[in-house]
Amino acid sequence: MRAALGREFKVVFANDIDPKKYALYKANFRTVSEFVLEDIAKLRGDNVPDVDLATASFPCTDLSLAGNRKGLAGSESSMFWQFARIIEEMKGRRPQVILLENVPGLATSRNGDDLKDTIAKLNDLGYACDMVVGDARWFVPQSRQRLFIIGTSNDVPIGLVDNWSVSAIRPEWMARFVVSRPSLHIRPLKTGLPPHHLVTLAEIVDRPRPRSNIWWVKERVEAFVESLSEVQLARLERMRGMNRLTWATAYRRTRKGKATWEIRDDSIAGCLRTTRGGSSKQAVVEAGRGKTRVRWMSAREYAKLQGFPNFRFDPNRENDALFALGDAICVPVVRWVVKQCVAPVLFAELPSQTRVAR
Repeated sequence: MRAALGREFKVVFANDIDPKKYALYKANFRTVSEFVLEDIAKLRGDNVPDVDLATASFPCTDLSLAGNRKGLAGSESSMFWQFARIIEEMKGRRPQVILLENVPGLATSRNGDDLKDTIAKLNDLGYACDMVVGDARWFVPQSRQRLFIIGTSNDVPIGLVDNWSVSAIRPEWMARFVVSRPSLHIRPLKTGLPPHHLVTLAEIVDRPRPRSNIWWVKERVEAFVESLSEVQLARLERMRGMNRLTWATAYRRTRKGKATWEIRDDSIAGCLRTTRGGSSKQAVVEAGRGKTRVRWMSAREYAKLQGFPNFRFDPNRENDALFALGDAICVPVVRWVVKQCVAPVLFAELPSQTRVAR
């Protein structure tokens, strides 16, 4: 978020509870005095300076389809309520714009009631809301959809208000959600459409030498191949049969109680995840000219897939970088959302060149 906002905003307050993320933040930005390493539950509105934009990427653990689906009542995703409490405690200093980011699973969690409760709380705090879905694949070779909620405290000029027509950023479910919950104050802002440039893995993958020790040993590759289903094996054979090198990513799955690998059939990565276990990590398959090589995806590749190619980290602590990057947002997606949905509202209201963000 800091990298995404850096062009138009001065970040004056940042918060996370994880010391490893603090270390990575410190490694990548010149100033860290604004970073408060603390449990958000211990912070108060008075701790936050005056800001124009407040952002929150609260944990998706209880909202994701891959999680436990306890929703905003879960021990981690409930951190949204702490963020809302801080905004409430700011009283007359509340920011003009709120930007929330989470997985699309927020829209289906508890049959849509968690999304309803999120927007209702922002409404109670004085914000009308818009929603858009952004996908990293618009900018980088990663399939990563995220739901953004934009809360605006001021009246928006009629020329900036749109409708809920189905589009790449407003899928059909949004219109149904709005119609089914008329008590919510929701208004769509006029936006452009996302770019359609297809970036492939070939443009971002590392190119280690064939003899590099990061490639899996022969026995491990053989076990990888043996685990493939007929469909997956045919996919690999097509790659092997080409007269040039091609790349694909693979996830480890459990099918009928058995660990198997599945190779994506396109030229992009699957959604990056926090690296808590082997099933959450992606492997890179390099094949062609009759050869097959497999290795784990590197932190440098994670960074490029998140639109942050210059991300700095300690090579001796690569797992920390993998975890943080898997937990992060895609930089160009946030820049696009800010340009389309935040800037037209906020920048028109502020005379200064530099905006302030939390």
